Amino acid sequence: MIDEETLVKELTFKGIRSSGSGGQHVNKVASKVELTFDLNASLVFNDAQKLLLQEKLQNRLTNEGLLMLQCGESRSQHRNKEIVTRRFLELIKTSLIVPKKRRPTKIPRSAIRKRLKNKRSHSGKKANRRKPDID
Repeated sequence: MIDEETLVKELTFKGIRSSGSGGQHVNKVASKVELTFDLNASLVFNDAQKLLLQEKLQNRLTNEGLLMLQCGESRSQHRNKEIVTRRFLELIKTSLIVPKKRRPTKIPRSAIRKRLKNKRSHSGKKANRRKPDID
């Protein structure tokens, strides 16, 4: 489907300091990884795929068409890089799936008959509760 190796080569990674409490080590080590992917400049996807990705990832893309993901789960920068790369590839794969077009189906006659029968019986119950009309 897509060439993952060339796609990974187009990614840029940046190590940044993790947020939150930690101590001496966390203040000097950039273990959090930020992945940046330029969708418009990508050579892996054709124009139709780029349009599909822009449509599906419109809430995640910046105004310049950059997709940015971060991972700071692990203490290891290498592990975080693996995690964020895997997340990116899964996101791209799921975004490239074209949903099937829904074909509207007719309501079965039996369902219509059943609904009308229930309506008649319900209205009959209500009619039996009314006071008789003596005229």
